[in-house]
Amino acid sequence: MWQYDKKLAFPVKIKCTNPALAKLIITQLGGPDGEAGAALRYLSQRYSMPNAKVKAVLTDIGTEELAHIEMVSAIVSQLTRNLKVEDLAKGGFDAYYVDHTTGVYPVDATGNPFTAATFQSTGDPIADLHEDLAAEQKARLTYDNILRLADDPDVREPIKFLRARELVHFQRFGEALRITQESLDSKNFYAYNPAFDKRK
Repeated sequence: MWQYDKKLAFPVKIKCTNPALAKLIITQLGGPDGEAGAALRYLSQRYSMPNAKVKAVLTDIGTEELAHIEMVSAIVSQLTRNLKVEDLAKGGFDAYYVDHTTGVYPVDATGNPFTAATFQSTGDPIADLHEDLAAEQKARLTYDNILRLADDPDVREPIKFLRARELVHFQRFGEALRITQESLDSKNFYAYNPAFDKRK
């Protein structure tokens, strides 16, 4: 189903380590609005979509989120490579180091591990697509916050790329919601679940 192109969606070439920044950016790997949750959310929700076009949108975006996991992981890895022990404590990365050394592990910025409890797959296309729209805005906001704290252009450029993709995803989910609503046989979108309730 997928072809893996062995290069990042956007180049990540960070020259200077920065464990404090890595500790913040890692939330976009394993945090509540991060890329791991997004990929699993969309690739799970696609099975309930009653329309092939909408199912394809979730498949496309879910797959792209896997590429974003790879980018965020590359950023965190490059920000923490070849660190000295004294840099770990100074950068607030010492607690993470105790459990993971400098391996990439999905946690949020405060160290809580990734959990699937941060997203939902309801089996209702209308509910799920609204969640997806909100998820993309929250991810965009997180990237905005990271950009306010990051001054290294080697970090900022891939983060800006990821932020821009969140906006595109938001637009595509808006189109998917419109397609879904227009294909319903009732204009009361909230009266029944089109993936489960079969109307006569």
